[in-house]
Amino acid sequence: MVKVSLKGDVREYEAGTTVAEIAKSIGAGLYKAACGGKIDGEAVDLRTPVTKDCALEILTFDSAEGKHAYWHTTSHIMAQAVKHLFPGAVFAIGPAIENGFYYDMDLPRTLTPEDLEKIEAEMKKIIKENLPLEKFELTPEEAKEMMEKDGQIYKVELIEEHSNKGEKISFYRQGDFTDLCAGPHLMTTGQVKAVKLLNCTGAYWRADANNKMLQRVYGISFPKASELDEYVTMLEEAKKRDHRKLGKDLELFTIMDEGPGFPFFLPKGMVLKNLLVDYWRQIHREAGYQEISSPMILSRKLWERSGHWGHYQQNMYTTMIDDEDFAIKPMNCPGGILVYKTKLHSYRDLPLRIGELGLVHRHELSGALHGLMRVRCFTQDDAHIFMTPDQIKDEIKGVVRLIDQVYSTFGFKYHIELSTMPEDHMGDESVWETATEALRNAIVELGYDYEVNEGDGAFYGPKLDFHLTDCIGRTWQCGTIQLDFQLPERFELEYTGADGAKHRPIMIHRVVFGSIERFIGILTEHYAGAFPMWLAPVQVKILPISERNQEYAEKLEKALVSAGLRVENDLRSEKIGYKIREAQLQKVPYMLVVGDKETEQENVAVRSRKDGDLGSMGVKEFIAKVQQEITDKA
Repeated sequence: MVKVSLKGDVREYEAGTTVAEIAKSIGAGLYKAACGGKIDGEAVDLRTPVTKDCALEILTFDSAEGKHAYWHTTSHIMAQAVKHLFPGAVFAIGPAIENGFYYDMDLPRTLTPEDLEKIEAEMKKIIKENLPLEKFELTPEEAKEMMEKDGQIYKVELIEEHSNKGEKISFYRQGDFTDLCAGPHLMTTGQVKAVKLLNCTGAYWRADANNKMLQRVYGISFPKASELDEYVTMLEEAKKRDHRKLGKDLELFTIMDEGPGFPFFLPKGMVLKNLLVDYWRQIHREAGYQEISSPMILSRKLWERSGHWGHYQQNMYTTMIDDEDFAIKPMNCPGGILVYKTKLHSYRDLPLRIGELGLVHRHELSGALHGLMRVRCFTQDDAHIFMTPDQIKDEIKGVVRLIDQVYSTFGFKYHIELSTMPEDHMGDESVWETATEALRNAIVELGYDYEVNEGDGAFYGPKLDFHLTDCIGRTWQCGTIQLDFQLPERFELEYTGADGAKHRPIMIHRVVFGSIERFIGILTEHYAGAFPMWLAPVQVKILPISERNQEYAEKLEKALVSAGLRVENDLRSEKIGYKIREAQLQKVPYMLVVGDKETEQENVAVRSRKDGDLGSMGVKEFIAKVQQEITDKA
């Protein structure tokens, strides 16, 4: 018998009882909803036998791991449907992703929207058949032979890579379809209730442009049709808010063929960008940060010492200067470290908080580029904190409070994720454990909930990631706090302690916006281009009704500009209705209609983007109203 702790309730089962059978013993409802399990914190398949005393959690669709199993199963259903319709299909990989799943496939022709409808219809037939998923294992030789018989060359390549480990290879079978897969999966295809295929794009095998271009089909599925309907509605809303379209319509930014992945900011976009920079500088001054600027190009020797040359070189742009290798910085941290080393430090100098709005460049594949969300150069709002060991917890708390202040200002909710040591890392595991516990303890003491993302830390340290939720429910990873014991060691950083001896400081890497460019993209979609008054590139549009009102309109413009407002004056000889509609499309917060009455009384007829017609108002009264709105960052 084994003892199984289920949320503190300890039950006994015969050794070898599966996770699915335990779920069934608790209740039919839980068994029906179960997507997977978690044994002692590790996600497992429902078919996994419990062979020792453990803590067990039954995963449903409400959990991230449960969704992963649900969507992974749906990707297999899609592959089976494709195989029915295209018997010669060759499959690459088909993982679950943050929202849904995809499968990369080598097909005899390019898929059309009509093909996606046919595949979706075939998937629904497979779901209706309620096929059980059966797991089995083969030796690498047997696995390779089976995949070769079916012409699955990409699977063969994956098996050959794995065969060096000598471990057995796992497969899942559902009806007439078998796929190489580690799982976990649902028990049957019938557990998937509502499915939709979203789109098809190109994707190189292994993301390498030298390899063949495959077709990647994306999809989503849910346990309830109503949840799918809500998701589709959200996608439709997201299309309306697409920052690429709004960026063009509102004249914020553009990306040209001459610089793919390198955004051009237009005058109105620069207003928005500079407002965010000014806000960043203000809150960081108040939080005790000093601002620096480090060079954009630095020697290969520096990047070798920092570890980036060995761990990150594929994402770096390099060049030769005086017959030596240099790299355009992909990160600001080594520059911040060199600044620390320009002078001797005492424990009395610490914590030392150094901020930098540094332009960094990273090589991204062309297929991954997406407006401002994924670019090849961006302004990272970095800061590095150098501190003593006993200052770690307070400094982490200080950064968390600063991030909370910023996200609250923009109206974002967020959740925190703790990312632990990756396989490719620097330093001893004991140091990583110390750093991870420091991050964990700080957020627990602040009263925050968090999720653990195993193995997703930076190569030099664990981190806290802050995921924003926008107004239509999408999440964006922006802020991060990385605790680093490694780079201070590699760069031999020192401070003199109270005991007069030399000590090694600990370092925090952190960003709040993440990148100014991406944050602008997120804000544009969050607000649907209707920026709050303090951020709007044009805050007030003056609309004279006729030519005889233009002189007063120009006088009014000078008064508003003198009051610090950003103003445009529409002096075109167009009808007032046309001018109002155009100002509304440009999402200007306030329109001031100026006719004969306003000219005579020297006041304004105010129209608010949000509240409509506000009636007549004195100029001073209007200025006071909007200045307060700007001050409050409403």
